[in-house]
Amino acid sequence: MSHNSLKSGYTELVDRLNYFPQGAPPSETLNKILKILVSEREANLISLLPIKPFDAKKASHIWKISLLETQKVLDELASRAILVDIIANGKTTYVLPPPMAGFFEFSMMRLRGDVNQKVLGELFYQYLNVEEDFIRELFVRGETQLGRVFVNEPVLSSENALHVLDYERASEVIQTATHRGIGVCYCRHKMEHVGRNCDAPMNICMTFNNSAASLTRHGYARLVDVNEGMDLLQQAYEENLVQFGENVRERVNFICNCCGCCCEAMIAARDFGMLNPVHTTNFLPVVEENNCNGCGKCVNACPVEAMVLVSANDPNHPKMKKAKVDEDLCLGCGVCLRTCTQEGLTLRSRPERVITPLNSTHRVVMMAIERGDLQNLIFDNRVLWNHRALAAVLGVILRLPPLKQAMATEQFKSRYLERLITRFEHFYA
Repeated sequence: MSHNSLKSGYTELVDRLNYFPQGAPPSETLNKILKILVSEREANLISLLPIKPFDAKKASHIWKISLLETQKVLDELASRAILVDIIANGKTTYVLPPPMAGFFEFSMMRLRGDVNQKVLGELFYQYLNVEEDFIRELFVRGETQLGRVFVNEPVLSSENALHVLDYERASEVIQTATHRGIGVCYCRHKMEHVGRNCDAPMNICMTFNNSAASLTRHGYARLVDVNEGMDLLQQAYEENLVQFGENVRERVNFICNCCGCCCEAMIAARDFGMLNPVHTTNFLPVVEENNCNGCGKCVNACPVEAMVLVSANDPNHPKMKKAKVDEDLCLGCGVCLRTCTQEGLTLRSRPERVITPLNSTHRVVMMAIERGDLQNLIFDNRVLWNHRALAAVLGVILRLPPLKQAMATEQFKSRYLERLITRFEHFYA
């Protein structure tokens, strides 16, 4: 391999990870995590990989090592869930997932003896829950976020159900996925190693489609059919867990069943709720004051502390309480309705519908624009080597609203892109 640098392989890998809109801020703790997951040679090789999917031939050309050795390295990395391998029409392509949702979680989605998971869990806790730079970068920058909340379907009224689109239902994701994988919940597994886990189910983390195919192939998840997937979803409902999934309409790759105490998404929603780190559902709970008895069950169930008890202002019962919703913090998950036994809560539609990106390409481009990282996505040589990838990126940009296009153009500084946008507007005028 001819790539020489004064930087260590791990430093190069951190630089590579930060080409993603959801990157990984440099930290000594991050270096310790990476040293557990990959060797320095592997880190150096991974740092050279394209952002978009690639095959062994391309990796061999980039690494300047034989195709046979390249294939061996790629398969080894895929077997450890560092890379995701995608098999279609007899051909295998690979992709380096971002740390989150990606190889951070995958490393803890099964019990394994090849790494010290206790040390790894402690390091993840330090990096994600104590240092917080990673969580701030992941959940607080920009408007378009990595994930979104799915509404608790059993609490929907017949009127509510009319306003729920198919892609907003976790059940639809399970029923239409090409593959369904179930693994250990990364968040609760991590918390278990620092003595902070709750008693919510562990084997309930859901992956779908290409991610599930790869993870089940290498033993990081268990392949299940639709019926078992739906049974597990029902179990999650009964445990008052929140369904937090990939923020796309098509081919969702993951749905986590989250508790408020262990899961990073719920912790971020609680700590940074006013900054909207998690996309909500299109619903808000409404307190039916004539029915609410102030029992507090909804308050205890809310994973982000959006439900509180306040005085009922009843002169005949001065100690009487009633529930109140903080709409700025509320996820619209509907867990609170499930716990209410007095018909004291109903769901209403939000004034403005939450917009969900079409697919992962759309979401990544939106995130890159908003976070000021579009130049990394466009001008990274790894992307430019693949004309179809570049076309996909530009295609998404051309379909963005005018303000987003302006932001993209400001970063891109390309007359070519400006002309494409202009021509696209004229064509559809």
